[in-house]
Amino acid sequence: MSTTLTPPSRAAEAAAGTADFLDTRIGAAKLVKEFARKIFPDHWSFLLGEIALWSFVVLLLSGTFIAFFFVPSMNEIHYPDDALPVTMRGVEMSEAFASTLRLSFEVRGGLLMRQIHHWAALVFMAAIVTHMMRNFFTGAFRKPRELNWVVGFTLLILGLLAGFTGYSLPDDVLSGNGLRITDGVVKSIPIVGSYLSFMIFGGEFPGTEIIPRLFVLHILFVPALILALVALHLILVVVHKHTQYPGAGRSNRNVVGYPLFPVYMAKAGGFFFIVFGVLALMGGLLSINNVWNYGPYDPSPVSAGAQPDWYMLFLEGSLRLMPGQPEFVILGYTISLNVLIPAIVVPGILFTALAIWPFLEARATGDKREHHVLDRPRNVPVRTASGVAILTAFFVLILAGSNDLIATHFHLSINAITWAFRVLVFVLPVLAFMITKRICLALQRRDRELVLHGHETGRVVRFASGEYIEVHAPLNEQERWVLVAHEPSRPIEIAPAEDARGVARPGYKQDQRRQRLSNFFYADRVEPVTPVELAAAASHGEHDELPAAPDRVAVGAGADAGTGSHVQRVVAPDEDERKN
Repeated sequence: MSTTLTPPSRAAEAAAGTADFLDTRIGAAKLVKEFARKIFPDHWSFLLGEIALWSFVVLLLSGTFIAFFFVPSMNEIHYPDDALPVTMRGVEMSEAFASTLRLSFEVRGGLLMRQIHHWAALVFMAAIVTHMMRNFFTGAFRKPRELNWVVGFTLLILGLLAGFTGYSLPDDVLSGNGLRITDGVVKSIPIVGSYLSFMIFGGEFPGTEIIPRLFVLHILFVPALILALVALHLILVVVHKHTQYPGAGRSNRNVVGYPLFPVYMAKAGGFFFIVFGVLALMGGLLSINNVWNYGPYDPSPVSAGAQPDWYMLFLEGSLRLMPGQPEFVILGYTISLNVLIPAIVVPGILFTALAIWPFLEARATGDKREHHVLDRPRNVPVRTASGVAILTAFFVLILAGSNDLIATHFHLSINAITWAFRVLVFVLPVLAFMITKRICLALQRRDRELVLHGHETGRVVRFASGEYIEVHAPLNEQERWVLVAHEPSRPIEIAPAEDARGVARPGYKQDQRRQRLSNFFYADRVEPVTPVELAAAASHGEHDELPAAPDRVAVGAGADAGTGSHVQRVVAPDEDERKN
């Protein structure tokens, strides 16, 4: 009996030839083996980074379309008398503003693309901030991911820059007022401020060069940096292997999850279309940045209710809260503290705290090991409380940036609102820190109680002598692992100030400062349950034989205590009589 082999099709031959070409030239087989079989854990919070990635892809696609029709010029023209909208006919404006109107009213799908682009920018920044906060609260920035945290932080700053440059391009009243504020902030920098302003605007504000310069930054320089850092960010994720949440069988030496191909490739592809679909719905149904309602930029009109996009609103709020008096003239230079402090110092402190946190925490712990299992936020109270305090400060500043809207909508005094926010921006972060830290410590104590005694079942058992005990159900393996697997962080110990011969030890002052920092982080803590405590909790002495004892009667819900149930003494009403 003979068999005839079917010759391969032309498509199969072409695919095999292409694969062989790539493998012999760039080692494609090794790359596919390394990346396609990479294991990723499965948790919904990891999608936050994907939302940022796919939003950026939508930004690139929609931005490319818009760039074909936008004219980055500040040359003055009169809008045609036969063009839409009718309210802008004959109005003097820049070519940038006129091209934005034409894109919105004359280009097929232009307004949809503008709105998709704007909504994608807002979602992109929201996803970056949320993704960073997830990494912060779970400790994903610890060794070996400190560099990746700095990369993510830089992406946040570049996202702010991309949003600001794009927001300013239409040259309408709203974006022009934003540039006016930017000019004031730059000029507030001592000594070099006025020179920087002339360099940025090409002369006295607003000049004729700022829109073309912002256009180049927005479509070339900033996106190129973001693309490079996104690539670096993803490469570092692969190199360091993915973090995972604590659970049974998960450790720093493994990753429990699914391979990139085909599971996550399919999921990622589907998720892109979900993100794109949602952004398309938002762009089609939710109106945003209707520049024809504002008109072309004119420095004279400034209206109430004018706010920038949400990610820049904290800066607006900081400027609104600062009193206008602190200005000084030193050696002929005007020092405008009323602008310098809220616009540069306050954001600088908040962003610097975020950027250096991994290195600050590493110095406090002295821990140089690698960490691939994430923390539960309750197990690191100071970090969690600090993150909540920073977010609280940002939220207060964001609300302060809308103080005029709050005043008009709720019929309140804008002066009273401003003074209230001036107090809250100092008081609320401190209160948020203290309350969050207390809550974390309380949750840790509750976890200890849960591990040692199990779940309450609502069943009470009575002894023949009259003593009552409560029956607790033991935790399963997964629950117990999550609650006891974390390692405690304790304050570091340092050598004495003097050696055995009474000679002062070099570096003692530095070690002392480090110990104070460590005490701030870890002096207040709740120790996790040790194996000895867990073994002791599983044994209850005289209660070990409770399920088999014939002289004890179950009271309440249920009938039988069940083998292996934990018990806890609740009350013994006749204990004194039994002792007598």
